[in-house]
Amino acid sequence: MHDTVLKAGDHPFDQATRVTLRDGRWRGETSDDYRAFIGPFGGFTAATMLRALLEHPDRAGDPLAFTVNFCAPVAPGTFDLDLHLIKANRSSQHWSITLSQDEIGVAAFATVVVAQRRETWSHQTAQPPVTTRYQDAKVLPDFGAAPWINQFEFRFTDGAPRFGRTPLVEPASAHSKVWIGNAVPRPIDAISLSAIADAFFARVFHVRGEVVPFGTVSMTTYFHVDAAELAAENATAVLGVADANVFHKSYCDQTGELWTASGRLLATTHQIGYFKA
Repeated sequence: MHDTVLKAGDHPFDQATRVTLRDGRWRGETSDDYRAFIGPFGGFTAATMLRALLEHPDRAGDPLAFTVNFCAPVAPGTFDLDLHLIKANRSSQHWSITLSQDEIGVAAFATVVVAQRRETWSHQTAQPPVTTRYQDAKVLPDFGAAPWINQFEFRFTDGAPRFGRTPLVEPASAHSKVWIGNAVPRPIDAISLSAIADAFFARVFHVRGEVVPFGTVSMTTYFHVDAAELAAENATAVLGVADANVFHKSYCDQTGELWTASGRLLATTHQIGYFKA
């Protein structure tokens, strides 16, 4: 466990997801630290795409809605990111982002809505989950899975996974609560939040009690705070609440909420994934 909090920019996560602008195109590069079973961890890919937009000089506003469609595994090495402003009005912009490589073509594409939030009436109907405090929850030990998992710290308070060599006789619950932060503490911002939104273990792992082939096909994250509010929270970990509704003919859904310790709902996420079991 690390006590030192590294600011954004100095953190390994920022180094891994960095982008550069060359000849009018943004470029990123895969990282072995964020490798999944086949290709990069989806949250790494999403975060790198979002970083390119947030560093774009024409971007005006903070992320509001972010959808990523994963078309093919990203091959090791560099990749290009093409950003296009589709439509803009006084308070929001709609962007598209395409991630491509010469050898495979388009590997992922995204749509992002950024908005300039203004002070208005506010009301949070969702209630904060009742759970064990972050400092009282035990850290999930390394269980030898994909490298990206070691870049985060997981503290399950409910529904911890129990992986065996054979599936459970009866399906278990898909619901879990878990504190998630970077293994080396880092302040939570929109880019790290977009990665954590995909850091929930696949619900099929929890339900079957075993690790099976799985991949995210499409993921949408809705952000409920702006950059200034995230900075004011000064959080290095969030409470994630995840669940699923159906597993059917190779595909399953997954839902998630990301909360602060103070009880603020930062983001909600929804995805559809492929599994083989």
